[in-house]
Amino acid sequence: MTTKTLLTNVLSVFIVCYVSGQKTSQNPALVCPSLDNGDSYTQSEFMSRLANECRYDRLLLPTYQTGEVVYVHASAYIYFIQPAEAHDLNFKLHFLLQLRWTDARLAYALYSPERTKIIGENDLRQRIWVPHLYMSNEQSSSLMGTDSKDVLISVAPDGEVLFSRRMQAVLYCWMNLQKFPFDDQTCSMNLESWKYNASILRLMWERDNPVRMSSELHLTEYSLLDYWTNESVVRGDIVDMRQGGAGNYSALKFTFKLGREVGYYLMDYFIPSMMIVAMSWVTFWLQADASAPRITLGTSTMLSFITLASSQAKTLPKVSYIKASEIWFLGCTGFIFSALVEFAFVNTIWRRKKVVSLKKVNSKYILKSTLTPRLARKELQKELKESSPHLSKSRSCSSLHQETSSDPAGPGYNNYLTVHSFPSALNLPTITTQSYDELIAGQGGNGQRSGGSEGSDEPPKHHTWTTMTPQEIATWIDKRSRILFPLLFVSFNIVYWTFVYCL
Repeated sequence: MTTKTLLTNVLSVFIVCYVSGQKTSQNPALVCPSLDNGDSYTQSEFMSRLANECRYDRLLLPTYQTGEVVYVHASAYIYFIQPAEAHDLNFKLHFLLQLRWTDARLAYALYSPERTKIIGENDLRQRIWVPHLYMSNEQSSSLMGTDSKDVLISVAPDGEVLFSRRMQAVLYCWMNLQKFPFDDQTCSMNLESWKYNASILRLMWERDNPVRMSSELHLTEYSLLDYWTNESVVRGDIVDMRQGGAGNYSALKFTFKLGREVGYYLMDYFIPSMMIVAMSWVTFWLQADASAPRITLGTSTMLSFITLASSQAKTLPKVSYIKASEIWFLGCTGFIFSALVEFAFVNTIWRRKKVVSLKKVNSKYILKSTLTPRLARKELQKELKESSPHLSKSRSCSSLHQETSSDPAGPGYNNYLTVHSFPSALNLPTITTQSYDELIAGQGGNGQRSGGSEGSDEPPKHHTWTTMTPQEIATWIDKRSRILFPLLFVSFNIVYWTFVYCL
């Protein structure tokens, strides 16, 4: 064979190989690997043949040829729930999400009858079709894993695919804090289809135990009260950009209810605030003119309570409505401030110099006499004297108080000077001196005078006015405040705790 003939044959073989290569690139079906005798291949080799591009397109739905709906069943296993601070309005979730669907293109029972399951990780996920889901209330999320991501896929002989991935996500939770810290919060994880609408892909929860909680799940600030699941269809359009396109999209929701543990707030906020309010009442046992200790005690309790309340307010969002903790703050602040106002009131009365005339020693007349302006009090006393000329003036309230003592021999109990007013027919009043026993006996005799004659007419009954010094009035108000303030605070507590627990 000549050199010319040899070169001609080599060129012909090259042309044939080139043309065959061009045909192979244009039609890959010509070199599609065979699935016969599939048990002889390794798992990776068999899966590369089963999911080869010549017979499998991972961008198309499993039912793209028939047009049927693809049903994707979901289940979740919750490892960890951590509600964040109230001002963040979110919570962290660690969970295992499992999706199950059937892809007839991956059925290999006829090709590899002895193979029971194909298991792979992220490399297998890159070969097959996987539904694209997203969490609509997601703030951030990621796949968990150390060296590689925790993704697991198993394919059954009939083409059933089980896709598992371990995730951590921070999800928004729009909390209602009106009853904080006695509130119950309802948060959810929303799974929705991103690419396919409900006419071709439907999401469904597994029938048996769709969501399971880890036995080692423990919450610190909250307790898990209840949880449930539901399925729905959401509307998506281009305007709100909720999904990838317009239409109705299938969605899954896992909702759980959390109850806030109040033990921390009772020990660190409510009980200390009760003690601070009770401490402000110590001022009622101090003398009304003790300005320095009473002002120091009042201001220190007020500042201590404001500091305590501000530490709690820093952890809360600034909302437009009033929270239960703010009602408690306003109530306690009102009681502490009222104690300061009471001191200013009694201190002002204590520094007065003129005695006050009272018709009766009770709250009505004492408060009326102390709250009435000085000029008005003078005019009122003048009118009373003009309208009632037959008035007799008794001793001060302190003397009356001493009369009830068990020791009549004490100072000021021997003799009393009493002035009696007689009818206008007499020119001058009669002044008599009586001992303590005679005075008591005379009061028991229906108003008869001890020094008068037996045949004289009984004088008309007169109104008796009692005088109290400003110091006595201030002390009287302090004594009543020792009882009134605790009773009002107990009433406030009854109303407040009834509201937070019963409404």
